[in-house]
Amino acid sequence: MLGRLSLENKVAIVTGAAGGLGAATARLMTARGARVVLADLNFEAAVALAKELPHALPVAMDLGDEASVKALISQTVAHFGRLDILHNNAADLSPETAGRDLDILTMSTDVWDRTFRVNVRGTMIACREALPHLIGGGGGAIINMVSSLALQGHIVQNAYSSSKAALIQMTRSIAASYGPQGVRANSVAPGLTLTPQVAKVFPDAVRHLVQKETLRDRLGEPEDLAELVSFLASEAALNINGQLLVSDGGCTTHVPDIDGYRALGRASAPQ
Repeated sequence: MLGRLSLENKVAIVTGAAGGLGAATARLMTARGARVVLADLNFEAAVALAKELPHALPVAMDLGDEASVKALISQTVAHFGRLDILHNNAADLSPETAGRDLDILTMSTDVWDRTFRVNVRGTMIACREALPHLIGGGGGAIINMVSSLALQGHIVQNAYSSSKAALIQMTRSIAASYGPQGVRANSVAPGLTLTPQVAKVFPDAVRHLVQKETLRDRLGEPEDLAELVSFLASEAALNINGQLLVSDGGCTTHVPDIDGYRALGRASAPQ
């Protein structure tokens, strides 16, 4: 029934798998036949999720620690014998970092360094360590989770958005370098997505501002992103490489405050 969307017999790593987007993706990949490694800093939550999924392997992983990332890849291959899919979903969204990630004038160097160490350096190490296994196995897929903020200027989250923009270019470079050897590398840029973390961290006023710019009736949900990531991991996406796919409900397709322009249009329309 799934056809080329099937992930049967594939081995996938999902980082940041214990909750939100990562958990939704791990569940869907499992449902489509993959054996999934659940990598997360919160090992207890990864273990709890693994109990729900067949053949899932929970692994404690700190994206800011090189040895931890390298151990994730080696442990995956030792346990399952191969690696076909690497979904780099984890990022530093801790209140300690995100709460201090403002504009450049007020930016603390340690916030900038921490953000890039985890989001960019950690993801690079994961890709570097995974690539020999993907190439040796005849090819595979890397899907890097970025952000629509990588495409927009903002008055806050300067370090986070800059780190995600760097990942877009890294993804293109991997595709250009290793596409002929069967490796597909693509980026997915979500907009504000209704995860438990968003519900806890983002004020209602902020969610309302984003909702106004969304060209649908609601914000995106984790399952929306899981579908896109699982598609990119599958043979249905064999001809897609080095691309950035935006899943933000249309927020980045128009000028800001589109509702205001609509109101002006209605006001000036003939009565």
